[in-house]
Amino acid sequence: MVACWARIRARLRDEVGEVEYRTWLRQMTLQGIDGDEAVILLPTRFLRDWVNSHYGDRLRVLWQSEDAAIRRVEIRVAQAAMPEPVTADGFPAAPRPEAPGLAESLAPPLRAPEPRVSDQRSDWVVPLEARFTFDTFVVGKPNEFAHACARRVAERPNSPGFNPLFLYGGVGLGKTHLMHAIAWAIRESDTARTVAYMSAEKFMYRFIAALRSQSTMEFKETLRAVDVLMIDDLQFLIGKDNTQEEFFHTFNALVDQGKQIVVSSDKPPSDLAGIEDRLRTRLGCGMVADLHATTYELRLSILQAKAAAAQVLVPPKVMELLATKITSNVRELEGALNRLVAHANLFGRPITVDSAHEVLHDVLRAHEKRVSIEEIQRKVAEHYNLRLTDMVSARRARNVARPRQVAMYLAKQLTQRSLPEIGRRFGNRDHTTVMHAVSRVSELITQDAAFAEDVALLRKMLET
Repeated sequence: MVACWARIRARLRDEVGEVEYRTWLRQMTLQGIDGDEAVILLPTRFLRDWVNSHYGDRLRVLWQSEDAAIRRVEIRVAQAAMPEPVTADGFPAAPRPEAPGLAESLAPPLRAPEPRVSDQRSDWVVPLEARFTFDTFVVGKPNEFAHACARRVAERPNSPGFNPLFLYGGVGLGKTHLMHAIAWAIRESDTARTVAYMSAEKFMYRFIAALRSQSTMEFKETLRAVDVLMIDDLQFLIGKDNTQEEFFHTFNALVDQGKQIVVSSDKPPSDLAGIEDRLRTRLGCGMVADLHATTYELRLSILQAKAAAAQVLVPPKVMELLATKITSNVRELEGALNRLVAHANLFGRPITVDSAHEVLHDVLRAHEKRVSIEEIQRKVAEHYNLRLTDMVSARRARNVARPRQVAMYLAKQLTQRSLPEIGRRFGNRDHTTVMHAVSRVSELITQDAAFAEDVALLRKMLET
């Protein structure tokens, strides 16, 4: 037991770094093993809560790797007012007069200290979102390729053709989920590997801090010592030339050492305007995988998975309503489901289609189809076999002018745009031209049944 505990602490120290270890974990002591539970003591409730929330899961995994019989790790506050001094390995030791008192060592600084480069490793290894694993990722047609690539990298880092792995897609489509899942899978399969996950914004701020403290060499050495580097939201580096330069050199150094790099962005490398050509080229030389907008079937599967995980019964009709109306991204979809379930629990009411409309009225209204002027122009041009440019041209031929008037009429009926703005979208025409078009089309609708049918058909196509 003593040997197991010593190895666990050593691995923790290696994973989080010396500074983080001394700050939060050095004062852990092992009380003993109670059945399938390891009991660890800390001197204060604050330390117990912090370690439990930030390292509780990791401690359990490490214990299980040493002793498969251990299923749980219980972290408690030591009964004594002041704990016995401990060695770096967490065992009793003779007190040292020069060691600072507990109150002094735990007292928060009056002002947050500038991040030191020696702290980098701990900040980059943790934290990871516990719920973002491959098991909880719902796979569908829009994301199956990205999911397969992520799985490959997690199982075999630095595979030929998969380094770097570049994931791109819109907001809330699962890029961050896949990156966390890769990190969890690598760390669980090989605890000796160091996985550094951070946002591009954090990379930049750490680099600036290193410049200010004149410790860029430590910054470089610390970062390039990791086994897997994961950078989220790379588009944040657009326009940050110095940070791009440092990332480029870090990228090259890690790839040359056979280390894995995973990057995510909202656009593919070729569309990242503002990123240096040499970096954009390197990012695109590995595997580029996109996550498309969700389909109805995928959204429905996601809702079903979320409801099952939360052990909540949601009627199929409500699921279908949410999957049909909320199409932008998965985060909004999950947020709407959480809000609906919370309302039902708080007020003790069943979840129904009516209650969904009542509780989510603002969300559903925000996702109602909004017709754009450009869409109206395109649909009218197609209907009358015209070019889209005819909608904004100066041509006054009847076969062009009448469809243009119809498009202006529909723009007034189906959008919230003002008359001057509609006029600008139709070749910078005056608002009085739009008024005349609306009046003329309204008049023709009452006089010509065939024309009225044409306009009604166009309106229906645009609305649906």
